[in-house]
Amino acid sequence: MKEKVQVAISADSTEIVGRVRGEGPSLVLIHGGWGDGEVGYEAMVPYLARQFTCYTPSTRGRGLSGDNPDHSVDRLVEDLVAFIDMIGGPVCLVGWSGIEAVLGAAARSDAVAALVIFEGYVPTVADDEELAGLVSAVERTAAAAAVGNLADAARAFAPYVVNDTERSALAPDFHERWGRSIPAMLRYFQQNATADGPKAYDGGQLARISVPVLALWGTGTTHPAFVEKSARYLAEHLADAQVRELAGVGHFAPVVAPELLARELASFFGKVGAMENSWIS
Repeated sequence: MKEKVQVAISADSTEIVGRVRGEGPSLVLIHGGWGDGEVGYEAMVPYLARQFTCYTPSTRGRGLSGDNPDHSVDRLVEDLVAFIDMIGGPVCLVGWSGIEAVLGAAARSDAVAALVIFEGYVPTVADDEELAGLVSAVERTAAAAAVGNLADAARAFAPYVVNDTERSALAPDFHERWGRSIPAMLRYFQQNATADGPKAYDGGQLARISVPVLALWGTGTTHPAFVEKSARYLAEHLADAQVRELAGVGHFAPVVAPELLARELASFFGKVGAMENSWIS
């Protein structure tokens, strides 16, 4: 598969870098709060690159991108907008898990033609127990990272998002590779946990997104109530959105069930006219 690298310059001069593979309509795949563009979608790109030009950028402090002390949501949105606008429209956009930056980019960039959110977390719909579970996972991860062991930090966070079946399918070096993004993930959580101002998932902000949106969640996920409520909340507050559940799929479907998820993405983008050709098996 032919590959190149695209570099965009964010508003504060941080370099945002992503790999480019495939041919066809532009598809930008954004990692979540954990992970980066180098690991998040590597299993899924071979399926999608059959009919899309796939872009897998990393936000600041991750993957091939440059770093900056500021990891606020506004800066992460600027990172993605700079990268998307450099491609030029129309682009199909995919977000996974931590979705504030993706929602913000979809609201700000006219290049986005359609959006899929896979297992997005909307904190305001979670109950106290669900939020406490996330806080505890982040605290365990930070404790491991503080003594310099990023692989152990990844092991501490993994049970929050990876179910038992998915865990058995992970590559032997999974924790080492995904551990590299832990410092940026922790900065993201620390800087945005108590940040003032509107959130990208607030109703007023979601009203700025007019493109078709699909909110996907898997019944095999580690926190089914949380992600289902999040998906339905997004559908209720977006102008043109639908919800679809995937039976038996977990939060790490992009890694362990890539072909299934790739088919869902291609089907949706085809139905809403965001791409020219239907799925080619």
